[in-house]
Amino acid sequence: MSDKHQKAAKAAKLAKDDMACNKPKRTPNHPTKSHVVKACEGGKEKIIRFGQQGVQGSPKKEGESEAYANRRKSFQARHAKNIAKGKMSAAYWANVTKW
Repeated sequence: MSDKHQKAAKAAKLAKDDMACNKPKRTPNHPTKSHVVKACEGGKEKIIRFGQQGVQGSPKKEGESEAYANRRKSFQARHAKNIAKGKMSAAYWANVTKW
């Protein structure tokens, strides 16, 4: 591994150590993903990036339109299998944070 890659890997490791478990954060400067979370479950830790940058989810809110409710239900139905995998999947975090 080149020296440049080793430094980047070391910096990422330090950032992972500083992150709190199961607390999603926005990543406005990431080119493709809108959020990042350090998922912790059963003694394992994993960095998960999720959510398409620039796309709004549809969190439940009072007085929402039927279209928004249907949009959320469609997302949850489409990704139900992956959401069921729990905290170690990006779909779970997208569902919790954005939908």
